[in-house]
Amino acid sequence: MTPQDRAARCAEIMFSNDTASAGLGMTLTAIAPGHAVLAMIVRDDMLNGHRICHGGYIFTLADSAFAFACNSYNQNTVAQQNQITYLAPGKQGEILTATATEVSRTGRSGVYDVVVKGEDARTIALFRGLSRSIKGQHFSEEDTPA
Repeated sequence: MTPQDRAARCAEIMFSNDTASAGLGMTLTAIAPGHAVLAMIVRDDMLNGHRICHGGYIFTLADSAFAFACNSYNQNTVAQQNQITYLAPGKQGEILTATATEVSRTGRSGVYDVVVKGEDARTIALFRGLSRSIKGQHFSEEDTPA
């Protein structure tokens, strides 16, 4: 199994169980080892009192991209810590895209940066996630043909 095949299989399994991301209309547009891209349309029910995308939804999009990136090695991995900086508002009806990139992965710990962009390529938010691998895998590789 190639690293790309492993990442794709992990993403397929995770997304089939991820009712939160699916419920928010997120789509996984790219996956690779340590890398993931998710997109989401800012719906009317995601707007705050200023009529811009609520920061919690932007955070959730970034967090989901982070989750798919750090789980791309077939090792169950969870968030240990994360932070976000908002730079521009998400607009009603626009597609936001979160691109997660692995910065470091050593032992059970990883560092991932996520950039959330609007349709016009402006940066909406910068997110950093720290991951921690735990027991278990998404699937058994012993039963998978090479």
